[in-house]
Amino acid sequence: MVAVEWVTPEDEYVCTLSEETQEVAKQELREDKNSREQALKQIRDWIKLNPRIENCRMDSQFLLKFLRCKKYSVPMAQEAIERYLLLRQVYHPAFNNLDILDSTLEELISLGYLFAVPGRDRKGRRVIVARPGVFDPYKYNNADMCRIHAITYEALMEDEESQVRGFVHFADGAGVSFPHLTLFTPKEAVRIVKNGERTIPMRHKEINAINAHPSVKFALDFGMSLITEKIRKRTNIYTSIEDALNKKMDATMLPKEYGGTMPMKEMIDLWRKELIALRPILLSHDKMRVRLEMFSEKAREGAVSALKQGFGCSAVGATDSIQGITGSFRKLEVD
Repeated sequence: MVAVEWVTPEDEYVCTLSEETQEVAKQELREDKNSREQALKQIRDWIKLNPRIENCRMDSQFLLKFLRCKKYSVPMAQEAIERYLLLRQVYHPAFNNLDILDSTLEELISLGYLFAVPGRDRKGRRVIVARPGVFDPYKYNNADMCRIHAITYEALMEDEESQVRGFVHFADGAGVSFPHLTLFTPKEAVRIVKNGERTIPMRHKEINAINAHPSVKFALDFGMSLITEKIRKRTNIYTSIEDALNKKMDATMLPKEYGGTMPMKEMIDLWRKELIALRPILLSHDKMRVRLEMFSEKAREGAVSALKQGFGCSAVGATDSIQGITGSFRKLEVD
């Protein structure tokens, strides 16, 4: 058997979490030294035995983001890893070459379409600002939109403090109009949201949105219908920034233009520096591969029906240890 040169090698985990965050991980995620070591060994052994995974990152930081998001349910983390690798490969134009030096990504970041605010809020969470109205639907396409989201989320998930603490989202809908809504078909929108819930290992703790124009209310209602009840309860929609501030939304971490202290341009410049520092690891993700022929057509399409069924492996003659990835589904907890 030929030895695989993994994208990143196995490593010995070194905890960089603050003591407070370690306690949060223990209480909310059931993580301690013992559970972490056992789960990492199980995941690595499973990757090595899995005929469908051709190459993957094997370092602790990468694998832990899936385990933490799934609260140390190893079968659910395995399912998420497989689906993540598959969808990255199938939707190649949208999730590969996540290069901050790419001219389109550079433009969208400079516009302030999507960026993470420096520092953390009082609960230790990073804040992500989205301004979809600055996205020109006549200049950019839906793959560009996916790539700017992908580079943002992939970069943020490299930090294990954020893997545990989670994220706050702030969106300004000013400027969003009907042409923005035509970037994705309803079917594509459903698949993006549902696959994102199952696959992207992020803990979404709070969502605040302002300036949702009445003309796109139907699209907002449709989007709200797709997300889980837990996320809906964490979502707050305000008519304006004044409305949000009057209702005590915490604006401390937001750009000065939205009630904070630091100007948006300074925040964007700092975020760009973060992305440049992470450029090598983000580009290395393009080396991760699965064997497409070993997945069903529905799974390769990202069909919602495939999400409900899980990745059954019996058709590819997998061993019982591989079949285990679909054996213990429970209702997903997005926490």
